[in-house]
Amino acid sequence: MQTVNNVAELRQIIRQWRQAGQSIGFVPTMGNLHAGHIRLVETAKTQADKVVVSIFVNPTQFGPNEDFDSYPRTETQDAEKLAACSADLLFLPGVAEIYPQASQTRVSVAGLSALHCGASRPGHFDGVALVVCKLLNMVQPDLLLLGEKDFQQLTLIRQMVADLNIPVTVRGVATVREADGLAMSSRNGYLNESQRQTAPALYRALISARDTVLAGAADYRAVEEGAKRALQAAGFNVDYFSVCRIADLQSAEPGDAELVVLAAAKLGSTRLIDNVYFCMPSA
Repeated sequence: MQTVNNVAELRQIIRQWRQAGQSIGFVPTMGNLHAGHIRLVETAKTQADKVVVSIFVNPTQFGPNEDFDSYPRTETQDAEKLAACSADLLFLPGVAEIYPQASQTRVSVAGLSALHCGASRPGHFDGVALVVCKLLNMVQPDLLLLGEKDFQQLTLIRQMVADLNIPVTVRGVATVREADGLAMSSRNGYLNESQRQTAPALYRALISARDTVLAGAADYRAVEEGAKRALQAAGFNVDYFSVCRIADLQSAEPGDAELVVLAAAKLGSTRLIDNVYFCMPSA
């Protein structure tokens, strides 16, 4: 595996691959890699000739009181994991390489950016859209692989790619979970032992809401409120718990066919997100 820190070297290697007629898959990450990230790389290996992985903790997607400074940075261990799963190229830029001067351009996906996580983290998705747009221009891959755990982010990036005619196929990869159902996340390491025991209740609440809707419950808002109460009783501070249409992540109503239940909640200071998606049976 090669490692580069600047765009010029990155593009030189990409150019050589292109000249050889090889396809390129891309997995953008913020590092502190876990089995979910490795699944993305392994999936990319089956669908592209070469795989680029980036590690960049992006400052523009963190709010002023969020965990940018404390976010785990484990580049040495990450590089070992990527080499072990046969990634071809690690792009490991510093902030000055991605943002060489104060950016005057904003990338904002109207509507989607203000919902759910965007409501409680203003500016977050603008930062995500900007850095992903920049990374796609740097790497110019054929295939972009993103985890489904960040379902709103995946939906937003798909919209951005479509709106800007970026020539890349966006593919979501299923969430990788611990044995007890907790979605793997770099932030799970913030949980203390008691919180870690409680955390899987978020996924159980999502499954329960899905099953209630599939069983015929017509009042989706009541389903949401019931789940919030159960999570609060378990010790969560619930940000949102929403039954939504997959297409636009707006609140779903009976008659909508493709649904996703989105949730975000804090245990102590650790913010967890998760989702389940499903199709309603046809009449």
